[in-house]
Amino acid sequence: MITETDRKYLERCIELAREALEKGNAPFGSLLVSRNGEVLFEDHNRTSGGDDTRHPEFAIARWAANNVHEADRLHATVYTSGEHCSMCASAHALAGLGRIVYASSTRQLEEWREALGIDSGRLRGLSIQEVVKDITVDGPDENLAEEVKKLQYAYLQSLEGSG
Repeated sequence: MITETDRKYLERCIELAREALEKGNAPFGSLLVSRNGEVLFEDHNRTSGGDDTRHPEFAIARWAANNVHEADRLHATVYTSGEHCSMCASAHALAGLGRIVYASSTRQLEEWREALGIDSGRLRGLSIQEVVKDITVDGPDENLAEEVKKLQYAYLQSLEGSG
């Protein structure tokens, strides 16, 4: 269940997604939060340079593996504007991170792309639970998903104009 505290962190993720969009990246933003509520790391997509693996959730997993004690990783929460892709979900699990909370789902993103007539790409749109065993996942948040949808539409429509 998504709490008001969770929504505060998700709102920051959406701000980071907006920053990504303003820099020409796909609009995704994410936070790593300790069990005590401290934001340990935050980032946004950095894919505009051509490296489509530069997702914030992947950056969080890599950072946590190098900077957070293994026992503390399991109790940390990753908040993100959009549900992890299969690459990021795998990195999350391999780094031993805990709960994931997201504002919008992979299914929603696929529906938005379809509504705009944009191909879904080369990857299957798997849910986190299809990739990772035994993980607590909460999302989407329908109100915040609408904010994410606006950012995604702006980005996806910009792709149409550039193609």
